This record gives sequence, structure tokens and C-alpha cells, in this order.
Amino acid sequence: MSTSSRLSPLTRSRVWRSIFRHGWPDNPLDRSLVTTSNIFLHLHPVKVSRKSIRWSYSFGLGIIAAISFGILLVTGVLLMFYYVPSVELAHLTMKEIQFAVPLGQFTRNMHRWSAHLMVLVVVLHMARVFYTGGYKPPREFNWVIGVTLLLLTLGGSFTGYLLPWDQLSFWAITVGTNIAGYAPLIGPQINQLLLGGVEVGQPTLLRFYTLHIAVLPVITVLVISVHVWRVRKDGGLAVNDAAAAGEVGSSTVSKIDEVNEDG
Repeated sequence: MSTSSRLSPLTRSRVWRSIFRHGWPDNPLDRSLVTTSNIFLHLHPVKVSRKSIRWSYSFGLGIIAAISFGILLVTGVLLMFYYVPSVELAHLTMKEIQFAVPLGQFTRNMHRWSAHLMVLVVVLHMARVFYTGGYKPPREFNWVIGVTLLLLTLGGSFTGYLLPWDQLSFWAITVGTNIAGYAPLIGPQINQLLLGGVEVGQPTLLRFYTLHIAVLPVITVLVISVHVWRVRKDGGLAVNDAAAAGEVGSSTVSKIDEVNEDG
């Protein structure tokens, strides 16, 4: 009895058909549908340039940035179990995480170093994309999405800087919000929105905490999803079209030569 016949009662059930919109992958059509309908199996376009999938072309900077963001999400959730966003308790709970919570120091360090790594890698990723012409048609929209992700990354790092509530973070946020207050036309409104008052205090800490754990992460996940989707729809990583065409042409010529030699 074949595998498909043994699993036939399962694959024909209503539950299975509500999840999978294709049959068992035992024929070319269903195998193709399995690939094209699965986000993990269909991250790359149907055709990509051989040059773009070399490790030395992109250095995996986008993947490294995504992994760093995943580490930030996991460690951030763990830190939320102990952190209290209060001017009286914020610094004390940070010390408790460091010295009293099992693996607390390790978790906090993983969160901090992953944040530094993500900022660095995103900047390098943007530089690599610019160098390889990833901002040119038809990828202009995805370039704007990438710039948005850079700003969201910097925003997440900035909002998280206040949460330890020590002298360094207090005065850094004071300087940062004062600089934002000098923006043309909307500077005072931005300053008031960030501070929630005339100086850094409890409203500021609560607003930065909300932005850091809820608003910015949700927006970042959505924008990353659009970014990855556009990379796939735009034909993968940007490469020099002439070089890619030459690469295809040279491979075709070499195959013809091989056939002639065999003949």
C-alpha cells in the first residue's frame, strides 16, 4: 500500500482541506503547490541570479539582523516578567534582575548586546544594499521600507535606553528629547509627546516603556514582513542586470561547447 493511499482518509478530511489547499505532494502539480503556498519554502523567487546567493555578496546581514531581532523579542519578554516601569522601582528591579534572578544578568546582557548588534548590522545592511544598487527600479519601494526599518531600529534602541533609570540613561534621554524639541515646526510637540511633561519623569518612563515593548515591536514585525515579501516579489537580491545576463549567457555557451565536444 502506498503512502498516499494510507493517508487518504486524513488528506480528504475537512480539517486537512481547510488548512492545506492542495493534495498530497506525490505528483508534479501538488509538489509545485506545496512549494508556492508555503512561506518558508517560497522565500526566494522562482529564478535568482547565481551571484546573489553567494555568501560573499550579502554576508547574510539581513538574516543576522532578523535573528538579532528575534533574540531581542525573546529576551525582552523574559525581562518583562521582572521589570517594573516605575521611577521608584525601575532601577531596583534592574538590579534584582542582574543579581537575584537566575540567569538574569545573562538575559539582560543578551538583550543589550543583541540591540547593539542589530543597530550595527542594519546600518551595514543598508550600506551593502546601496553599494549594490538595491535602491534602483524596481526596488525603490523596498528601499524606503528598509530606511523605515533603520529608523524603527534606532527608535527601539533609543526608547530602551531610558528603562534602566540610572544617571546615564536619565541625562541621555534629557539631551535626546531636547534635541528633538528643536525640530522645525513640530519640535515642541514632539518634545511634549515624548516627555509627557516639562521634564523626564514617570510619564516619560511609561511612554518610553510602552513604545519599547508594544508599539515599535509590532510595527517592526509588520514592516519586516512587507520587506521580506517585497524582496521575493522583486526577484531576490539586486544584482547588476548586465552581469547577470552575461552570467546566464556564459553558462549557456559553456553548455553548448560541452555538447559540441561530446558530439
